[in-house]
Amino acid sequence: MSFEHPNREGKTLDEVYRTIMGRAPEHDFDPKIDRMATIMDMLGNPQQSFRVVHITGTNGKGSTARMVESLCRHYGLRTGLYTSPHVEKVTERIRIDGQQLSDDEFVDIWDQVKDFIDLLDAKSAEVGDPKMSFFEVLTTMAFWAFADAPVDVAVVEVGMGGLWDATNVLDGDAAIIGPVDMDHMQWLGDTVEQIAEQKAGIIKSNSTVIVGPQPQAEAVMPIIEKTAHDRHAQGLVRDGKEMEVVSRMPAVGGQLVTLRTPNGLYEDVPVSMFGEHQAHNALSALAAAEVVVPVNGPLDGGVVAESLGSVKVPGRIEVVRTSPTIIVDGGHNLNAVTALRDAIEENFDFQQLVGVVSMMADKDVEDVLGVLEPMLDTIVVTENSWKGRVMSAEDLEKVAVDVFGPDRVIRKDFLPDAIQTAVDLVDSADETGVGYGHGVLVCGSFVTAGDARHLLKERPNEDLAKPKSERADGERE
Repeated sequence: MSFEHPNREGKTLDEVYRTIMGRAPEHDFDPKIDRMATIMDMLGNPQQSFRVVHITGTNGKGSTARMVESLCRHYGLRTGLYTSPHVEKVTERIRIDGQQLSDDEFVDIWDQVKDFIDLLDAKSAEVGDPKMSFFEVLTTMAFWAFADAPVDVAVVEVGMGGLWDATNVLDGDAAIIGPVDMDHMQWLGDTVEQIAEQKAGIIKSNSTVIVGPQPQAEAVMPIIEKTAHDRHAQGLVRDGKEMEVVSRMPAVGGQLVTLRTPNGLYEDVPVSMFGEHQAHNALSALAAAEVVVPVNGPLDGGVVAESLGSVKVPGRIEVVRTSPTIIVDGGHNLNAVTALRDAIEENFDFQQLVGVVSMMADKDVEDVLGVLEPMLDTIVVTENSWKGRVMSAEDLEKVAVDVFGPDRVIRKDFLPDAIQTAVDLVDSADETGVGYGHGVLVCGSFVTAGDARHLLKERPNEDLAKPKSERADGERE
């Protein structure tokens, strides 16, 4: 960071964010990493200055990344964490030692790299190529921030796919491939085999390849195993073979798990997240930490318990309110929503659950609603804030009526109204008035989750913090 002259031009985060957002969006997929390789070379290849855990997969990347980062940080390593998408604020995406960049630090990093980006944009224009995308710029900023810190280990989540992703200028010491399933087909391919080839693209010759449970193992595993063999990977650690979730049981705020990795057995480890899928994410994270933490043999059980027990992931089966219980989740595809449903059925005893749902128009909306239907009494369809991609409440209502029937569907075009409607429904059915057994689930996309978290965040009343004589009511007490 430029601590001598931080944010020397006095720009706001919003100004810089709008500038970056003016570029091609992160889902505008360009199948080559030439621009990223060039900008890294222009900056002196900052991505080569730290060890790397590189993570791909259709689901679970963000949770796994946060668990790896926590394990490394609790072992005394300086860490960088790069995840996407952000839930509420873009600075969430880049973290050093567990803390997201401050607004000024984010602006300062942009200030340091923007001239190089402008130069590369000009060179690209000369040969008819597009300028750097939104995601390429953020990835460049992250790697520069990590090298500047400097960090010992960077934990990096792939944006989309793997082979042509902007993050794939990295050579991962550990390459985690989570569950591979159908998603982003318009960019990654129409078959699970094509998608698996994209995901396996993060495997490098120095990588220890860590493979999570695969819902379509017969199609996916041969591709991953062949890629690891052909690229002379350092090792292959597969869920259910070289590592396993030995046991798990629900616990307050998450679960207790026993995990076996190539280096040892870890018994009764607290994982502060719900669902069987999070136990397997923790297993992959632990195996990756064993690769990059400089310790022979198993990691210390106390450190593992402390680190995994402290990880909370915003927007992933997150309880943001009680009485009634309000759960926020960003799952947007079949695999993620199935895991959400299973976790809720295992950990919550709802007699009534009302859903508030907004989804992007390019998702398998009918299939996702079909997974939600058995556990929701009523669904309130609405729209999140990403107007360019969100499915209109009117169109979502039509799909929901086909899945739920007209009597169980309510349409509210604005998210605040939708959440209030859902809360009113469960409150009116709660005869005891304590909220037990009655809940609201807000889900459908990470934008929906972020919007809901912002709306439901408890904020201090500034007026109450004033001396009594200065309060707005003008009365002295």
